[in-house]
Amino acid sequence: MKIKEGFELREMCGENIIVAKGVQNIDFNKIISLNETAAYLWKSIVGKEFTPESMAELLRMEYEVNEATALADTQELAKAWQDAGLCE
Repeated sequence: MKIKEGFELREMCGENIIVAKGVQNIDFNKIISLNETAAYLWKSIVGKEFTPESMAELLRMEYEVNEATALADTQELAKAWQDAGLCE
C-alpha cells in the first residue's frame, strides 16, 4: 500500500488532521483526525510503500507494545485508511 498523492497531515488547533489538496480528493463530508500514534505512522510512511506488518514494526521501535497488539492495531488502521480512500 501507499498513501495517495494529494493528502497531507497538518496540525490544526492542536489536532492532527488529514487534508486533501486538489479538487479530486476533496470530500467535505469527512474530516480525518489522527491521534499521536497514527500521526507518527503517517509521517513515517508517507511517500513509501507499506504494509500493516511494516507499520507494526515502526510501532514496536517507537513504543512499548507487543507484536500481536501492534499488528492488530496497524491492520485496523490500514483498513480505516483504505476505507477512507487515503491509500491505494
